[in-house]
Amino acid sequence: MKKTAVLLYPLFSLQEIGTLTELLKFYDRKIVTFSAGREPVKSEDGFTILPDRDLTEFCREEFDSLVLPGIWEPLPVLLDNRIIRFLEQFREDGDILIAAISAGPLLLGKAGLLEGRRFTHGVFEEFLDAFPVMPRENAVRTYLVEDGNLITAYGGAFREFAAAVAHRLGIDCPAEIFSPMEGKDYAEEDFIFHLPPEILPEAQAFWDKCLAEQVGQDQ
Repeated sequence: MKKTAVLLYPLFSLQEIGTLTELLKFYDRKIVTFSAGREPVKSEDGFTILPDRDLTEFCREEFDSLVLPGIWEPLPVLLDNRIIRFLEQFREDGDILIAAISAGPLLLGKAGLLEGRRFTHGVFEEFLDAFPVMPRENAVRTYLVEDGNLITAYGGAFREFAAAVAHRLGIDCPAEIFSPMEGKDYAEEDFIFHLPPEILPEAQAFWDKCLAEQVGQDQ
């Protein structure tokens, strides 16, 4: 199975892609994180992440999708030529799914990936006045846009973004998989959880392994 690459950069929004990455993990899709120089990256909410690989270690044949999170302060990332050069390789590549949310489309715009494409974003208009890197005439004022191999979204549409990307990757999940719980009727049975029988032996073996390792540590 092909993998999903996630591009990380300083002050990226973990919240905007966390729903998506959790969904991919739940459906057993491999995620590989990348950053320029494989440098540790701090998210906008202060989590420090050590990416799996440097941008130069990206192997196109290994991946069928690329995810770009939003950015708290996009200008330093926009000025990082390592990231822009990395993205430029996808200008004529219509076979890889590219999904960008909030300020992520800024990077696609600077790399030339938005020419002739419909897209949306969550960037302040004043920033775009100062740094006109996206073709604003192609922007659609809505929460999510799909155009060919490109999916873009406003940051508040992280649930819809997750479901749209998952569906394009062949994951059969409900469109409303992350819909709010308030306002629905539930029974007690809805909050009683069981492991599927087919994975119970594997889980029990893992528990036994953990307990054995703990015994060894205590001796």
